[in-house]
Amino acid sequence: MRIVSLDGTTIGYKKDAWDELKQFGEYEMTEFGDSASAEEIIDYIGDAEIVLTNKVVVDRKVMDACPKIRMIQVLATGYNVVDTAYAKEKGIVVSNIPAYSTMSVCQHTIGLLLEICNQIGHHDRMVHQGKWTESRSFSFWDYELMELDGKTIGIIGFGTIGQAVAKAVAGFGMKVIAYTPHPKTGFEGLVDFVDLNTLFAESDVITLHCMLNDETREIICRENIDKMKDGVILINASRGQVLNESDVAEALKNGKISAAGVDVVSSEPIRDDNPLLSAPNCIITPHIAWATAEARKRLLCVAIDNVRQFIAGTPVNIVN
Repeated sequence: MRIVSLDGTTIGYKKDAWDELKQFGEYEMTEFGDSASAEEIIDYIGDAEIVLTNKVVVDRKVMDACPKIRMIQVLATGYNVVDTAYAKEKGIVVSNIPAYSTMSVCQHTIGLLLEICNQIGHHDRMVHQGKWTESRSFSFWDYELMELDGKTIGIIGFGTIGQAVAKAVAGFGMKVIAYTPHPKTGFEGLVDFVDLNTLFAESDVITLHCMLNDETREIICRENIDKMKDGVILINASRGQVLNESDVAEALKNGKISAAGVDVVSSEPIRDDNPLLSAPNCIITPHIAWATAEARKRLLCVAIDNVRQFIAGTPVNIVN
């Protein structure tokens, strides 16, 4: 059996970390970037039966050109890089890595929110630049600081990450409302499930933890931003494409959105013409919410076990 990984080192491990896959057959790894053509990807996959991918797209063209593929292992929770419906038609199992980064993404989400509210990084820089030394007061700040207690946070998407964020922000005394097509039980007294328009209208903070699909693509756009409170805070740690970035940048410039914290953008690595780069009060981190050492270790272990289970005839974590 031939197993190939199209971009395995993106999770921060050297090639030898994946050597356990060699027990199942011939294993190879490369690192395709955004510029890789379908022809290059097809040529590399060749007669491989198992394909591991993180961000490299495996679509109809690739599957048709590589008829020996039996399994596609997505090295992430989201699997929009694979045409899962077509894979099912062709009898190809697609597996993902569920919930491996739940607490890491939750932690990063809270970090972005607290940075916006307290401007810790900014004030640290001001201290080191001598601004506190020059102050005539015992205390110095040049941003309006914000307390979360009593504020309303709206969570779009209520999978494991959204649920973890709800529990975390409740500890700050926030009122939690959430929008999901499938409201969950067991959150009575903690979360009120509402429709999307209510969430936009009532939230002081909106945070996105949804899958990217036809419903959520550019769900944060001018039309919906107009429904939000003036001065709303926006957090996105899901997928960059859930924002219309030009509309968000414009709302940051005119103050409709007071601040944003994003860990993902529409094209990654970020392009130098991305409108969020020049927007005021926008914190951007380079898609690292998932990347704690603990989360990456879990991803590695689950991916290898998914392959093991597939070969044993008992595939797990199937998404198609």
